[in-house]
Amino acid sequence: MADLDRLRNVLLRNEILVELLGRVRELGLPEWYLTAGCVVQTVWNVLSEREPAHGIKDYDLFYHDPADLSWAAEDRVIRAVAAACGDLPAEVEARNEARVHLWYEAKFGVPCRPFASVEAAIDAFPAVCSCVGVRLGRDRRWHFHAPHGLDDLFAMVVRPNPLLAPREVYERKAARWRSQWPRLEVVPWS
Repeated sequence: MADLDRLRNVLLRNEILVELLGRVRELGLPEWYLTAGCVVQTVWNVLSEREPAHGIKDYDLFYHDPADLSWAAEDRVIRAVAAACGDLPAEVEARNEARVHLWYEAKFGVPCRPFASVEAAIDAFPAVCSCVGVRLGRDRRWHFHAPHGLDDLFAMVVRPNPLLAPREVYERKAARWRSQWPRLEVVPWS
């Protein structure tokens, strides 16, 4: 619990992320989380004594809606998120993780089984430290998903998670991150 409190306290320093949590909560999306880079990079920025939102390219918003796997349904959500968050100084990338298996192999060269939940999608990120999601519940309580814990995230260790992503994806992401945060310890793909 102390690690989650620490994570929440760090994330509270990123005003964009906090504002997004509130706005997305109002959209009523199923099983949603802000995840990946916006969480990880906020932590690393704070640990590196940078502005919390420094260099964050986009804010990943994952949700899981298997009821309609069409691009049109996902696009409606993307447009609703853009309308709700368009005035913020951030790009928000909303994606229905129930659809990933439809395009993943064409993009990354390996097949992907359908994700049963947004948590299953987060569990498959290429680096263990990035397998973290946060959302704000209707009760305004923070909810987290961190299947590997937070040790690597706070220690600035990038470790491969070979659950799904190919080696090249991990190595490219790790190299990009290391160029931005030289203190990172990158564990080689084994």
